[in-house]
Amino acid sequence: MHRVLAAAAGAVLIASAAHADEVKIGVMVGFTGPIESLAPDIAAGAELAISEVSDSGNLLGGSSVTAVRGDTTCTDAAAATAAMDRLVTSDRVNAVVGGDCSGVTTAMLQNVAKATGIVMISPSATSPALSTIEDNGLFFRTAPSDARQGQVLTEVIMERGHKTIALTYTNNDYGKGLADSIKTNFEAAGGTVTISVAHEDGKGDYSAEVAALAAAGGDVLVVAGYLDQGGKGIIQASLDTGAFDTFVLPDGMIGDTITDAFGSDLDGSFGTHPGTDSTGAATFGDMATAAGFKAGPFTAEAYDAAALLLLAMQAAGSSDSGMLKDTVLQVANAPGEMIFPGELAKALEIIAGGGDVDYVGASAVELIGPGESAGNYREVEVRGGKFETARYR
Repeated sequence: MHRVLAAAAGAVLIASAAHADEVKIGVMVGFTGPIESLAPDIAAGAELAISEVSDSGNLLGGSSVTAVRGDTTCTDAAAATAAMDRLVTSDRVNAVVGGDCSGVTTAMLQNVAKATGIVMISPSATSPALSTIEDNGLFFRTAPSDARQGQVLTEVIMERGHKTIALTYTNNDYGKGLADSIKTNFEAAGGTVTISVAHEDGKGDYSAEVAALAAAGGDVLVVAGYLDQGGKGIIQASLDTGAFDTFVLPDGMIGDTITDAFGSDLDGSFGTHPGTDSTGAATFGDMATAAGFKAGPFTAEAYDAAALLLLAMQAAGSSDSGMLKDTVLQVANAPGEMIFPGELAKALEIIAGGGDVDYVGASAVELIGPGESAGNYREVEVRGGKFETARYR
């Protein structure tokens, strides 16, 4: 079936070669807000794939591709919805890489994407609720659900000999979903969660929250927050008071700004974020360095999100979201020739010629169920004031 679809797409490409046009991809991440230190590299990851495809001249009979940025703020649903609406109605984007944080991604999907029929592929929205949300077939993600991260973190914590944890989480869709997953999995594994309490972002003082966490106790403190706001404040107050000195850091807390702020005071702390040691990941790391950005958290997933959108357009023979939404899974999974970073021009040629591709990409993409990543994780530990890889899972 794939070959029939691809052959039909190839015929459309030949017929439309004289009508090559500009394709626009929205890149929606939180350039301001609690993960603003991660956003530039995430955007750069998506834009690297966009440039690669545009430079090839192989998309839809020679169409150029440009990126149009929008700021989700990560936490302000109204601002994210307005930015998404501008990209769709004014900038006329064909599809969107984004959003980034789960709450704003949900708002963008429900308030704009569904109304306009625009496909979204998120590199970093991980709330389990997005697995079952009604999306009209328009939403995909290259980062795994936090239902999986809760399982992985539980394994990591238990393997390190910790049987009791205190847990705090940012008070939004991401934090609540991740905290529930951690608590459920940790207790099922025989551990004890002494306390699970939300914190608000943007406060200047977290001493009251830390006092409650300290009173409950625990071998370690799990901080399911954001590295540029509340999560950072929780760690600062914990270190200042001596309440905790070892922290478990999920994906929203992994980034250079947190180790730059606390250095060796974080030594022994550990955590996880989506990542793989695959061939594609190594190639992407080299490509990112050459392009002048760091292959940090969610950058590989952003490259893959943009690549999947563009390969799906080629398979559909159209840049219209209404058509490409039906070919995303086709190009993401077997059968077909495996495609890695830097091979997007080749993939476009294969599809145009009627062949199949299996996009592996930078994050070892395999889309399952309602179009989300099966998931791989990098376990990290702070050593000498820097994040170091412990292992991959």
